Amino acid sequence: MEVKQTADVAVEHHDDHTHEHDHHETFLTKYIFSQDHKTIAKQYLITAIIMAFFGMYMSLIFRLQLGFPETKFAFLESLIGKWGKGGRLDPGFYMALVTIHGTIMVFFVLTGGLSGTFSNLLIPLQVGARDMASGFLNMLSFWFFFLSCAVMTYSVYIETGPAAGGWTVYPPLSALPQAMPGSGLGMTLWLVSMVFFIIQSLLGGINYICTVINLRTKGMSMTRLPLTVWAFFITAILGVLTFPVLFAAALLLVFDRSFGTSFYLSDIFIGGVALPQSGGSPVLYEHLFWFLGHPEVYIIILPAFGLTSEVLSTMGRKPIFGYKAMVGSLMAIAFLSCIVWGHHMFVTGMNPFLGAVFTFTTLLVAIPSAVKVFNYLATLWRAKIQLTPAMCFAIGLVSLFISGGLTGIILGDSALDINVHDTYFVVAHFHVVMGASAIFGMLAGVYHWFPRMFGRMMNKTLGYVHFWLTLIAVYGVFFPMHFIGLGGVPRRYYSNSAYEGFDVFLNINTLITVFAFLAAIAQVIFLFNFVYSIFNGKKAPQNPWHSNTLEWTSPAGPGIHGNWNCPIPTVYRWPYDYSKPGADDDYIPHTVPYSQTKNSNLPGEE
Repeated sequence: MEVKQTADVAVEHHDDHTHEHDHHETFLTKYIFSQDHKTIAKQYLITAIIMAFFGMYMSLIFRLQLGFPETKFAFLESLIGKWGKGGRLDPGFYMALVTIHGTIMVFFVLTGGLSGTFSNLLIPLQVGARDMASGFLNMLSFWFFFLSCAVMTYSVYIETGPAAGGWTVYPPLSALPQAMPGSGLGMTLWLVSMVFFIIQSLLGGINYICTVINLRTKGMSMTRLPLTVWAFFITAILGVLTFPVLFAAALLLVFDRSFGTSFYLSDIFIGGVALPQSGGSPVLYEHLFWFLGHPEVYIIILPAFGLTSEVLSTMGRKPIFGYKAMVGSLMAIAFLSCIVWGHHMFVTGMNPFLGAVFTFTTLLVAIPSAVKVFNYLATLWRAKIQLTPAMCFAIGLVSLFISGGLTGIILGDSALDINVHDTYFVVAHFHVVMGASAIFGMLAGVYHWFPRMFGRMMNKTLGYVHFWLTLIAVYGVFFPMHFIGLGGVPRRYYSNSAYEGFDVFLNINTLITVFAFLAAIAQVIFLFNFVYSIFNGKKAPQNPWHSNTLEWTSPAGPGIHGNWNCPIPTVYRWPYDYSKPGADDDYIPHTVPYSQTKNSNLPGEE
């Protein structure tokens, strides 16, 4: 039986308009100020990769200091000028590097890079839309992102140095320009950059939500959405609800800095002189910051979960285990993430009873997280695994999330957290569970959808080398940190040599630094593979992974502005029909009606 695929009249009209528009595009409108979601996705990805290398470069400089605290490196002066005088890193600039490294990686790479790239690329293609709900707003959100990156990068090179109060920029260091050199212009630029970033997040998020709700193709019900789209959709809602709170925190900080208010300041002395501000509390800032700050962890990791779900199912040639439970766990994680922020503040003097409440909600979030892990493992169980580089990174995410999540139970308990708070144990936990896991999910996405983005294949061998070096390096850097954290070594200290008790950990810090450089070498291999493959990679077939989702039905590579040069495909089934008993192939795409697969239909599928 032949099924005629139709599209709405409005969609067809838009398609005609698209083709007409394509003939008049210039270089500027096609590549720079593009409103095509696929081009914008590439812009986000390339910007995020550049920022990632910038952030990594900073981490290597301060890791040199931590691994070899008494050694002079002559090249430092030529690299960072006055901040590396005599081959030694300036202590103030050390704090600035830690601050900007954290800011870049959390916001520009893991939030903007991950969500911006893959939400843009996959939402319209996987729901069956010609483009985002608003192409103009989409373009605008990227340029706000780019502007935010540019301002933050510029702040590193100013005379007084960038913001140096930690990536959380707690008052009073951030609220008083005279507190330290980085609290002046550097801090102002940090705040300006973050305002641009928040605008980008809100514009992008609203666009993603509208696209998923309003522009799904015929037959694409919410229960037929790929888990990638569910993850991006819920992440966007989470961002739209929480980023305004960070904006409020930043606005009050601007008031304290420039207009003489004291929302966050009270009883402050500088050089023995009392400042006039009174009545404020830095704890207020912490509440506002972490109300975004903890959902931000999930704004980062949920898209990585979505990408991983798709890759595990496709490369395992097996339906995703517990689709509805996976969607439910995404929703539960998103909801619970908004009521756990207090676990960052157990040592701030917060009411102990409140601490007990936040302990309970924090341990509660482990349940939907465990559901996701269980479902991933069940999907992999007895699967026909195809170990592509994307699959390797997806399995790597599962490994890292398990090992990083277990340490979260210790930090989520107020009685245990007090002992390890602000030590390297915390650094190890959040880098493994949020940083490395999300990076692995992002890399899985890059390797998997590279053919769709550029019409070419990445080199498999280099992909495997990249994976194994990165996995070994990540565990080599962060696993030992747990132990030095349990030994009481505090984070953000320029040097621990003044404390005799910490001398025993010096060799471990040296080893961590060696592994950090190994991780950097691995990313250089990836960069070479990425750039080389764009121009010289093997030409990709239409559907290289034999995947079910709609993005593989549109032309590979840059494609056309409008995604399909034919009516939009109609959807008849869910996206995870892999290895179905009785089927001719080991995959049945979204677009195949049940009437054509009578031999493999289950009860209720007609």
